[in-house]
Amino acid sequence: MHDIEPFFRWSSLYATAKDKRSPFYGKKNSEVYFEHTIYNHYIHPQWDDFGSQTLYLKILFTDYDNQYSIIELLGEWNDILYNDIMYLYRNVIEFLLDEGIRYFILIGENVLDFHSDSDDYYAEWFDNLEDGWIVALNFRDHVVREFSDANIDQFISFGGRFNDFGWRKLHPDQLFAAISDQMLKRLN
Repeated sequence: MHDIEPFFRWSSLYATAKDKRSPFYGKKNSEVYFEHTIYNHYIHPQWDDFGSQTLYLKILFTDYDNQYSIIELLGEWNDILYNDIMYLYRNVIEFLLDEGIRYFILIGENVLDFHSDSDDYYAEWFDNLEDGWIVALNFRDHVVREFSDANIDQFISFGGRFNDFGWRKLHPDQLFAAISDQMLKRLN
């Protein structure tokens, strides 16, 4: 797990630690000292801790003018034992919502499992989007099934074209435009 780094190709375009409107403004991540673990497995120090014991993230890009944020996740999303959605919502998402973000792209290639509990925080997040949306991109098939079993598809769009989306070669604006186009097609 310590070899899995957050996507870094956009780091010249955006750095959450330098963004005064980011929940991670001023945070300095080590390049060499590994301090965070998921179940006793050290993770790369570039992942940001937001209060969860098993889930970490990196805000890859945020565009306040176009109101979107792209967030990459790592670990186990466990709402049953650790209430990860509460930490994610309270410590990151609410902060971004207060800054006008209405569109969220969650990249989940490195999310190993999902364990659901209540959908209260998902509903609150969705209710506060003001015509925005949440898209879960490239989550593993079994995690998508767990999302479906938990009935959070009424709040988060996932599966279908969102399961195998070639996002890494795109500029963030291109990714947002492509996802927006897919969301318009789904809504129509």
